[in-house]
Amino acid sequence: MKSRWNEDAAQAFDDPLALRAYTSRLLGQEPDLVLHGGGNTSLKTTVRDFVGDEVPVLWVKGSGHDLATIGPAGFAPVRMRTLLAMGARDALSDSDMVKEQRAAMLDPDAPVPSIEAVLHALIPAPWVDHTHADAVVAISNTPMGAERLLSIYGERVLFVPYVMPGFELAKEVQRILSEVDASRYEGMVLLHHGVFTWGASARESYERMIRLVDDAEKALVRYRAWDVLARTEPTGSVDAIDPAELGTLRLAVGRVAGQAMVARVDASPEALGFASLPGVAELATRGPLTPDHVIRTKCVPLVIAGGADVTAEVQRYAEAYRAYFARNAGPDDHPLDPAPRWVVWPGQGLVAFGRNVGEAEIVLDIARHTIAAIQRAEAMGGWKALPERDLYRMEYWELEQRKLRRPSGRPELEGQVAVVSGAAHGIGRAVAARLRELGASVVGLDRDPAVTRGSDRGSLGLVCDVTDRRAVDDALSTAVRHFGGVDLLVSNAGSFPEGAPISELSDERWADTLALNLDAHLKVLRASAAHLARGFHPAVVVVASKNVAAPGPGVAAYSVAKAGLTQLARVAALELGEDGVRVNVVHPDAVFDTMLWSAGKLEARAKSYGLTVDEYKRRNILKREVRARDVAVAVARLLSQEFSVTTGAQIAIDGGNPRVI
Repeated sequence: MKSRWNEDAAQAFDDPLALRAYTSRLLGQEPDLVLHGGGNTSLKTTVRDFVGDEVPVLWVKGSGHDLATIGPAGFAPVRMRTLLAMGARDALSDSDMVKEQRAAMLDPDAPVPSIEAVLHALIPAPWVDHTHADAVVAISNTPMGAERLLSIYGERVLFVPYVMPGFELAKEVQRILSEVDASRYEGMVLLHHGVFTWGASARESYERMIRLVDDAEKALVRYRAWDVLARTEPTGSVDAIDPAELGTLRLAVGRVAGQAMVARVDASPEALGFASLPGVAELATRGPLTPDHVIRTKCVPLVIAGGADVTAEVQRYAEAYRAYFARNAGPDDHPLDPAPRWVVWPGQGLVAFGRNVGEAEIVLDIARHTIAAIQRAEAMGGWKALPERDLYRMEYWELEQRKLRRPSGRPELEGQVAVVSGAAHGIGRAVAARLRELGASVVGLDRDPAVTRGSDRGSLGLVCDVTDRRAVDDALSTAVRHFGGVDLLVSNAGSFPEGAPISELSDERWADTLALNLDAHLKVLRASAAHLARGFHPAVVVVASKNVAAPGPGVAAYSVAKAGLTQLARVAALELGEDGVRVNVVHPDAVFDTMLWSAGKLEARAKSYGLTVDEYKRRNILKREVRARDVAVAVARLLSQEFSVTTGAQIAIDGGNPRVI
């Protein structure tokens, strides 16, 4: 572990709080120190309140903020006097602690103070840093962890036995600090939990943390426990994973969780190596790296036995979780869902689950750090996590569960995975954007490389010619391996050819038009069918055209293709309905904000009707322009559970076309 301190950068901060944010980010940039919201930091200063009085204040990290990205606005200003008075009490409930901390804030709009605010206030130093350093906790989680840490640090740090975080831990630290001169120590080690350091300056506190963690890492080297991670070279990385098995696993987890879940896979040599260790089922289920992780990972992963039925394995895990809850629950506890959040899968690697990609990736990151720590601890005599009761208390602690709550309802399509063909432009692009807004993870297919631009971690653009059967099959397999499955399909890819009367229609134009506007949809439906059968609330929307009901002269190939596509969708509704898959059709018309319509083309068409461009766009019963966004909204609604009993329907999205009506 090396210091990231940059004196020039630090000198640029003339505000202590900005400097506090800077050193916090230095810690947050080290995943071996903190992961995804873990750890906290603080600063003690004096500020003027709104009446001009000088008030001692603790600036402490706001709950839910991430040290890797935190800025000054991520810290909560809390009156030191109140925090010290709270620490002087003999007892204080969690809810009262939170209320009093909030009431003592100088800025009511600041984030909720960390649950460790009282502890930070009790440490008699202006700068305090706290991390869950992997190396320190790995050593702690061994049969002789405390003795080893004492030999590493001697009298440089204080040692605190594991105590439940919050007020209980604050009182224990207060007791220990009352018996010593804290200025003689660099910090303290909380067994099975993490490290605190403090100092008279930002740099002193930060570099003490780096030094203590570096000492632990060097000790792991001396114990021959550093470079011990098992590695198995993958035969094809994530491509080796069977999409059918992964989709079945994801569906089983989602059903037990009671909601759709996104899956993320790690098939790296390290993940495969750990999953292949002898006795991994017992080793991986001894407990987490630190109890702070249980709110995201649960106490233990699911370990799938070789050749086992994955659905049965998920059910077995759920039964074990219910028994765990029954053993430990208090009279007012309510069980969380019993689904696993990460899976150790021999021959496949690690699989993590979350309500969205962000949650799943957080779980996967934690799992990666956990398997490394487990192997290092095993090399020092054995991995030994906290007792089950302590882990249960942390998992069901109200203050921890509050971190995962959301201020508003769950996005409508969160956890579901959608595939959209023709997603680079026009209607397809608008549909993909709308589905992302509603929380779905989206895989966009298009032969235009533009489909890969502007992706976020919840979307994946794949260059794919949907007229190529093998390319389509590969794209669907990639979608499943990337997000765990496919629940929703929007078969949209198509083109509108230049018009020609039947007498002048060439065989090539006829074949090309049907290949993209009809045959390609068969390829996409066929490749998706088995994946959709393993989907969560599976549904399909096929984008056809008003030409099905109201064809025009000069577009025979296009009209025939779209009519055939509609018939294909009707048959798909009959066949796929046996697996619970809904199939509906939309018929857009006169959607002008797409690449099919240039300004010149619009002007020429409007002129031929004796209309202005605006009049031409609104040439429908409702006198409204139809946009790609309007089609996307309708498609998303059809995919949602609001239409859960609708299949085989056809809906016009055209502002009201008299010929269609």
